[in-house]
Amino acid sequence: MSQLRATKPGLLLCAGICIFVFLYLRNPTPEEAEEEPTYPAVVECGFYPDELCSALFEGKGAALQIARFCKNPRGSQILAHLRTPGNCSRISQELHFITRPLSAEESSFSLAYIITIHKELARFVQLLRATYVPQNVYCIHVDEKAPKKYKTAMQTLVNCFENIFISSKRATVAYTGFTRLQADINCMKDLVHSKFQWNYVINLCGQDFPIKTNKEIIHYIRTKWNDKNITPGVVQPPNMNSKTSESQPESTPEGNIYISPNKRFKDEPPHNLTIYFGSAYYVLTRKFVEFVLTDTRAKDMLQWSKDIQSPERHYWVTLNRLRDAPGATPEAGWEGNVHAVKWRHEEGSVHDGCKGRYVHESCVYGPGDLPWIIRSPSLFANTFDSTDSLVVTCLERWHRLRVLRQAEAPVEPHWRFPQDGHFNRRLSH
Repeated sequence: MSQLRATKPGLLLCAGICIFVFLYLRNPTPEEAEEEPTYPAVVECGFYPDELCSALFEGKGAALQIARFCKNPRGSQILAHLRTPGNCSRISQELHFITRPLSAEESSFSLAYIITIHKELARFVQLLRATYVPQNVYCIHVDEKAPKKYKTAMQTLVNCFENIFISSKRATVAYTGFTRLQADINCMKDLVHSKFQWNYVINLCGQDFPIKTNKEIIHYIRTKWNDKNITPGVVQPPNMNSKTSESQPESTPEGNIYISPNKRFKDEPPHNLTIYFGSAYYVLTRKFVEFVLTDTRAKDMLQWSKDIQSPERHYWVTLNRLRDAPGATPEAGWEGNVHAVKWRHEEGSVHDGCKGRYVHESCVYGPGDLPWIIRSPSLFANTFDSTDSLVVTCLERWHRLRVLRQAEAPVEPHWRFPQDGHFNRRLSH
């Protein structure tokens, strides 16, 4: 990726020009009010702002000022391909999906993904194509409350890939309710009974994005957690049992410990299980998934979990601490670099503050967070949304370049994102 060659004064001048053009376009004359600009993407930001992204990754302040006025159009471009069913080869090529395994190691080690979504279809496509390789398998749980047009477009996409399917059972998912746990269980049943072979399963939501390549994820699992599950969490300390019903992060010497929203459990846990509390995200072996779906303790705990808040934060970590569970890590704590999150209470100690905005105590990333994100050792980052699409646009272009540089197979032209656009030509002058 080329470096930003413009000086700071030059960038500020460019920012001024962008603001002027942006305001002009937003205030058309009366006779133009009903018409759309012919090339809005070129006028506003450029299709592929590589030099701007490069400057953002370097933390250049002038780039942040330009990014404030940069409206990236990639979401509408992505959705245009899904509006009507069409040639699947065209869809996979124009959306830049990787269509062959990139190395022998990756070809022999398949991952399954469970992705729960309900909005922001273009963002989902960006997440999917960043994680997608043909030897993996993907179960998508589309929330029942998603609009009909959303579901139709999703089906158009899924129909083009043999290894992507929508969960056979769908529900309306509550953020901290049992249905979120049930959605994962439903997908696990589908994955186990599918014709695809896979080694590990990873769960994601539509607001996640990978910051490691498929090759790097496999290497991390094999070298650090070979045949073991990753479920960060700890036994709930006794002095936390009387906390209020709100789930609030607390800073402790042990790291990311969150107070369970359950003041007390309605019933005693089945089989005298010791209940742990941890992350809703996991990386699990296939054998452990089969154990979860068949073991009496797991089934009984699933039934018990219907009466507690945020059961997904108890269920996986508790079962993974059982010594006879496949791939169990009974002595593990919070280790396992699965998701990079900027929590408000860790500002100044773990991170340098949220450059976007805090929602539910975690950071929804802005362009200024990009340098921190790509330095993280985690596999994925959370949270992203469509309010600042440039963040994911830059991150996915950085990620794709990393993927292709690691490829041991010949690179197909359509795997690359186009790298030349109006905006970065301007910056290079």
